[in-house]
Amino acid sequence: MASENRKPGVSQYGSVDPAPAEPKGDVESWSSTLCDESLPMFQRMRSVFSLRNHGSDEACLALCIGFSASSALLRHELAYVLGQMQNDVALPALIERLSDDSEHIMVRHEAAEALGAIGNLDAKPVLEQFLSDVNPEVSESCEVALDLLNWCATPEWEKAEW
Repeated sequence: MASENRKPGVSQYGSVDPAPAEPKGDVESWSSTLCDESLPMFQRMRSVFSLRNHGSDEACLALCIGFSASSALLRHELAYVLGQMQNDVALPALIERLSDDSEHIMVRHEAAEALGAIGNLDAKPVLEQFLSDVNPEVSESCEVALDLLNWCATPEWEKAEW
């Protein structure tokens, strides 16, 4: 069936992305596209997933620069893919997004979950700080992220009890 050829595929991260990564390019060009507010969102999202798939520290930092975007949807997606990448270089940018009370609530929520997904215990104090955030989307995301951090820090032989 011809329509089956149009279905999006599962990424190397196990997700079906809202835009396919570019098959060719480099960090500099994808970063430029990501940050160009005049381009269609679909094109910018393709750069997000291209940078994620590249996987380098340089690509991760380019994604972090994207947090300057005016679109809360794009900033939310950036936090999500940074969690998928599990790269410690994203910690400062994600902590900044979570800590910014003026940031869109869904970006803050996703930043918290990404901090948990990265699995670095350096994020624990800031996640604990926002456990009592007035927004349940943020406080509950911090709770989930802390549980994930604790689970990641648990020896394999103890995980069966979780």
